[in-house]
Amino acid sequence: MTRQTFELLILGSSSASPTSERHPSAQLLNIAERYFLIDCGEGTQMQLRKCKAKFQAIDHIFISHLHGDHFFGLPGLLSSMHLLGRRQEITIYCPKELKGLMDLINKVSETTFTYTVNWKFTSNEGLSLLFEDDKVQVYSFPLRHRIYCTGFLFCEKPLPRKIDKYQLDKNEISTSEILKLKKGMDVENEHGILIKNAEVTIDPAPPRSYAYCSDTIYNPAICEFVKGVDLLYHESTFLDDHLPRAKKTFHSTAKQAAQIALEANAKKLLLGHFSARYGHLENFIEEASTIFNNCELAIDGKKIKI
Repeated sequence: MTRQTFELLILGSSSASPTSERHPSAQLLNIAERYFLIDCGEGTQMQLRKCKAKFQAIDHIFISHLHGDHFFGLPGLLSSMHLLGRRQEITIYCPKELKGLMDLINKVSETTFTYTVNWKFTSNEGLSLLFEDDKVQVYSFPLRHRIYCTGFLFCEKPLPRKIDKYQLDKNEISTSEILKLKKGMDVENEHGILIKNAEVTIDPAPPRSYAYCSDTIYNPAICEFVKGVDLLYHESTFLDDHLPRAKKTFHSTAKQAAQIALEANAKKLLLGHFSARYGHLENFIEEASTIFNNCELAIDGKKIKI
């Protein structure tokens, strides 16, 4: 059986100042055809176009904090959705102050969207459930930055157990019992004999997870919220040559990001939010790999299957 989609598209990987090759922070996560936009730096809608992403399929937008490189692209994106005649509602998960900013922009421009915007305000008090449906759960968790900031955790729900059709026939179990079997329940066969679930089903693939750690100073407390994730994105604005600068601006280095990945027992680390002072990024992998050996760079336009 083919697994449902779980794919991350990097739209922007730069820190506050963009470069000719790196845009401000933005990512698009596709889980089972649910499209989640994570942060929306300047130029995000252009990157969506360039990458041929499903522009109007985005129904959920997550904004980590209100520094411009993480949300300046939002007014333009919402406006373009409006101009293109969007009708389906969209939900924005964000600090509460963002709604006031968007209301003011729409007021002075005399704009009324063709669709409904639902606002859900984030909390930085522990792990907090933001969204849930039959496939996915999304949580926020606190980060330590100069201003209020949260990370996001995306968890695939456990898949139903797989039916062994041969054992189903062999044990003379009615197809009407399949739903119970998929839920892990034992069932009676056509002769009233109790058949253990493990005898006629196969373990599904384990559920996958992705954690997005936006701007944050090195903070081991994060590990509690992202323990065991399949892919951990952690900002790595600086290399060790600017460790004092990282501390002063409440950012992290590549080595510090790797230390979080190690302590959280993450399966893979994705480095991003690179300072514009670095033209080449190979040293980020080199420094992080001295601590954690499964690292990758967030490069604009890159797709990563989880």
